[in-house]
Amino acid sequence: MRNIGVIIKKQLKDTFKNKTVLIQFVMFPVLALIFEKTIHIPDMPELFFTKLFSVMYMGMAPLTSVAAIISEEKEKNTLRVLMMANVKPWEYLAGIGAYVWMICMAGAGVMSTSLPAKDIPFFLGVMAAGFIISIAAGACIGIFSPNQMVSTSLVMPVMLIFSFAPMLAMFNDKIEKVARIFYTQQIRVLLNNMTFDGIKPESLVIIAVNAMLALVLFFAAFKKKGLE
Repeated sequence: MRNIGVIIKKQLKDTFKNKTVLIQFVMFPVLALIFEKTIHIPDMPELFFTKLFSVMYMGMAPLTSVAAIISEEKEKNTLRVLMMANVKPWEYLAGIGAYVWMICMAGAGVMSTSLPAKDIPFFLGVMAAGFIISIAAGACIGIFSPNQMVSTSLVMPVMLIFSFAPMLAMFNDKIEKVARIFYTQQIRVLLNNMTFDGIKPESLVIIAVNAMLALVLFFAAFKKKGLE
């Protein structure tokens, strides 16, 4: 556990050096607050921007951050140093995952300030689960990528699908039919209702299947590639 804490502290320091990662953590919560407070369009759904940016944040920030962190450290051979310092692979990955999850939850906490107090626990709980799925997916990409360039090439299409499909699904029925198989779309549905009441069981099943698939792919990637 001590090694996990060391990894988290290291990543917190590195965040302020990595502007790309830092911008992702800050941009969506800030934009959500600004848009929610300043833009008012007739007939616009309540808390439209908070819910929209929350799903985009979930599909983008944890996914790209984890992939970037792992691939960067592999490319710079800093992972080799950590392994030689008796940091076990699971400790490193747990530390990275916990760090990204905590930072993302902080961002979700900022977004939640626009919500009624009674909806905040539900919102944070749903976001917490979604972040875990995105982190596992990002770790798969980071593990498979030998360097940052490959990681970026792999993560971009995945990130675009997870983060933008729910938004586009609001305007196109065909896209909605495709998007419904992704956890981000189903989480958007949950956030729109802010309750499990009336939610179709298939939504929860799809989220669970996405989570299991992400974890299976993660363990398969790690078994095949490790942290080489």
